[in-house]
This record gives sequence, structure tokens and C-alpha cells, in this order.
Amino acid sequence: MSKGLVRSGPDLFSFKSAKHRAEKFLMPQKDFKKNILCIGAGYVGGPTMTIIANKCSDYKITVVDISKERIAAWNSNELPIFEPGLKDRLLKVRGKNLFFSNDIDTSIDQADIIFVCVNTPIKKFGEGAGKAVDLQFIEQTARRIKENSKSNKIIVEKSTLPVRAAATLENILHSGNEKVRFEILSNPEFMAEGTAVRDMEFPDRVLIGSKDTPAGLAARQELVDLYLHWVPKENLITTNLWSSELSKLVSNGFLAQRISSINSIATLCEVTEADVTEVSKAVGKDSRIGPKFLNAGPGFGGSCFRKDILNLVYLCEHYQLNEVASFWEQVVSLNDYQMEHYVRRILQAMFNTLAGKKLAVFGFAFKPNTGDTRDSPAIYICKRLLEEKAYLRITDPQALKNARNDLQDLENLEFVEDPYKAAEGVHGIALITDWAEYSKLDFQEIFDKMEKPAFIFDGRNQLNRLALFDIGFNVYSVGKAPLTHF
Repeated sequence: MSKGLVRSGPDLFSFKSAKHRAEKFLMPQKDFKKNILCIGAGYVGGPTMTIIANKCSDYKITVVDISKERIAAWNSNELPIFEPGLKDRLLKVRGKNLFFSNDIDTSIDQADIIFVCVNTPIKKFGEGAGKAVDLQFIEQTARRIKENSKSNKIIVEKSTLPVRAAATLENILHSGNEKVRFEILSNPEFMAEGTAVRDMEFPDRVLIGSKDTPAGLAARQELVDLYLHWVPKENLITTNLWSSELSKLVSNGFLAQRISSINSIATLCEVTEADVTEVSKAVGKDSRIGPKFLNAGPGFGGSCFRKDILNLVYLCEHYQLNEVASFWEQVVSLNDYQMEHYVRRILQAMFNTLAGKKLAVFGFAFKPNTGDTRDSPAIYICKRLLEEKAYLRITDPQALKNARNDLQDLENLEFVEDPYKAAEGVHGIALITDWAEYSKLDFQEIFDKMEKPAFIFDGRNQLNRLALFDIGFNVYSVGKAPLTHF
């Protein structure tokens, strides 16, 4: 922003022109303190705005999206995403101070604060393909905001963006129009799917980055005041824009690194007859390390980990920090190795051939308590098992719709809601997602209806392996020596 556009004083971000006040006076509903707009009604936008609406009844919240189908779902009783506790909270505020709409342009014009929650996938073409973030949706959103804004606005980056992306937004928003001022804030989301409601209601921290100018600091205070409705002041962290943008990438990088680290040790445990669960417990007792994200599995998934690490790699390569880039790229390489290792262990255990054999896949979501399958290890694992000519029956409490989309046009598979039916007549079970329901199943009943010898590959160390072995299963748990009847 040019210095000529920076002002100080109490009217810095008043936003309330005489016309705007008159419009609000004529509105039949409550006279809200501010109008908040969220562009993007996905996994971030919908839950985030639902919690804000619950906590800030004096703010009007509108969520918009180009997808008519998605907005219709948010306005129905069948929400487009599953998240524990979300529907109850949404029904308390929908139609009161939370609204879902496809009228993007009008909503932009009326908004005081705009949260940008659009998709930022990895580029699949051109410069940086496979690593860099594709910013085309961010740019399209910025141009649309500029075209439809008649009053000053605060723009909040909620989507995960590369460092210094705010400068790109600012350049677009301020090109050719100096009558309307925009202040860019970075407010990355730290919600984990499956616990998103709790993460928003009781956040470890809320991070807000701004420019260190009078206008930037005033805009930041607007967002601080919003969160102070329910977040303790000591949990609010303020930084400059670039630190906030980078902190999101680094947080996901560190979490993914822990997963890849323990998975690398799991493979070592399998050949040395050490137990990765015991190793993890011992390591996690060190207060300098802690126990979280030290559970071995078939690999990490979700929409953020791989994407954010590859973006970090691309940034390091861009600045010619090649050794740093190689370090973070290895985290992703180890995750790819772990998924392939899981498949090879199934293949080797089942006499080096899966041709004509049936396998039940327990869990397709990338983690329990969500229907999200983006970058789920199950996608890669199932495709590899199908390449080996196995026949798959896939079951999951919430993710079967997405699983069908992920594996569309593939043959030799079916989708079955009931795990007992999915396991009938199969040679083996591959447990990929640790839904709580699976530990409560009657595995004696399941074993009795399976082909023999019966195998179970517990990719999450969720089940009682000794009990399974006593039933008659050949048990292969991640990071543990197998228990077999051979």
C-alpha cells in the first residue's frame, strides 16, 4: 500500500457511510455491529463461520460459494461435511446471524470484513508444478472483491498461502482504485478435522498477522476484538504478515515430520522385533518431546500436510536453500515409502500374490470423525492393491461417498456400509482408519465368515492383537513383529 493511502485517527476503519447506516436502519433484522463475509463454503469456511456466529451474536455472518449445490447443502439438514458437534451449533444460528448464499457480489459490497477461504491446491502445470501453490483462485477472488467493493474492507487470509502472498493480494486490490482501501490480515486456521469444533471453541492459539502501520494495526485490532468474544487474550498471538503466513506451513511441517519419523522407526521395529508402541511411549515420556503425533500408521493424509510441506520445499528452492528443501522433501518421501511398505507387507504375508483374493478395507477417510478423503493413504493403498489384482470391499462410517469419487471408473471393488458384510468371505482385512467403531466389532464372528487362513493388517495398532491371534487370525500390526500360525 502506498503511503498516501495510510491514515491514522479514530475514523481509520469506520466503514459506516451515511448510506450504509441508512441501509442497516431499514433492515428488518437485528442491527449488527459488523458484516462478516466468508468466501468459500468448504471444510474451513463453514465450520469457522458457524463457531464465530455462535460466539458473536452481534455480527452478521454470510458464507458464499460459487457452488449452488454446496450452498444448498449448508441450508439443508444434510450438511456437505461431517464434523462432530457442527450441525447442532449450525442450527442454533442459521437464519439468525449466519447465512449461506450464492450472491457473492452483493455480499462483497455489504461486507466490512472478508475472510478468504478458497481452495489453494498444488499446481499441476507449469512453473512449480507438483510443489508450488496454485494461486489462481486467490487471484480471482481478489479481483472480484475489488470489482464489487464501494467501501473500505479488511481482507483476512484464512486459506493457507505461501509467504508474502499478502503482497500479491494487496497489489491486485489496490490496482486502479484508490478510493477504496483494503487492509490484509493473515489469520491461518489450525483446526484439525474430527475436532474442528473444539479447536475453534478452545484454540491453543489464534494467530493474526498484519502490517506494522497505523492502518494495519487498526485492522488487526478489529479481528482481535472479534476473537475476544470467547478466546482468552493470552491465546491471541499477533505478528507481522510474513511470520503468520510462514507459521502455518511450519506447524504442519513439524507435525508431519513427527509422523514420518515414528513411521520410519516402525519399519525398523518390524525387523528387529521391537514394538513401536512401546518405543513411542518411552520417547513420548520425555517432556522435551511429548507423546502427540507419535502413533505409527500407514502414512499421513488430509488436505494440508503434503501440500504445505511441498510449498515449503518450493519456497526454499526458490531462495536457493537447497539443503533445507531436501530436508523437508524427505518428510514427504518417507510418507510415500510408508504407504508402499504397508502394501508390500500385505502382499508378502499373503504368499506374494493377491490375484483373485478378496480384501476388506476398514476405513477410507484420512482420519476418524470426518468424511474427508483428500490425500488419504487409503486412496494410494487401494489403487495399489487393485494393481495386484485383489478384489476390494471398502467400508467407512462417513467417507463412502467420497471414496466412490476417489476410485471411480476402477473395477473389482464395492462399497459396503456394514463392516460385517464387508468381511464376509474375504481373505484379509486392511484396517486403514482408526474409527472407534472398529475396536468394538465382534472379530470372532468376522473370523468365522472369512476364508482361511485369515489375515488382518492393523494399520493403526488399534486392535488387541493377542486376542485376534487367539481367535485364529494371522496378525500384522504396524511397527511390530507379526503373530502368525504358520
